[in-house]
Amino acid sequence: MVDERDDEHAERVRESFDSLHDKVGARMNESQRAALENLRAAAHARDGDALRKGLKDLRDRHGWLYRELAEHPRVANLLDELALLGL
Repeated sequence: MVDERDDEHAERVRESFDSLHDKVGARMNESQRAALENLRAAAHARDGDALRKGLKDLRDRHGWLYRELAEHPRVANLLDELALLGL
């Protein structure tokens, strides 16, 4: 049986990252799209190690996209909540 909280989390991740993609998608290249999709998958899976590695990679390789992510209210809020959970 699927937990309702898991459904809600999956929906929040989808909505948050889709919203960010709507804002910056036209400016991203394939490498940047892959990096963002890796972060989406890590957030969906609640995988703290993958989130930390993905954020570091995004910051180091795609600074403008990292800044957009950090400034995007929905994504930033989601990542803050995951951090509070110890991820």
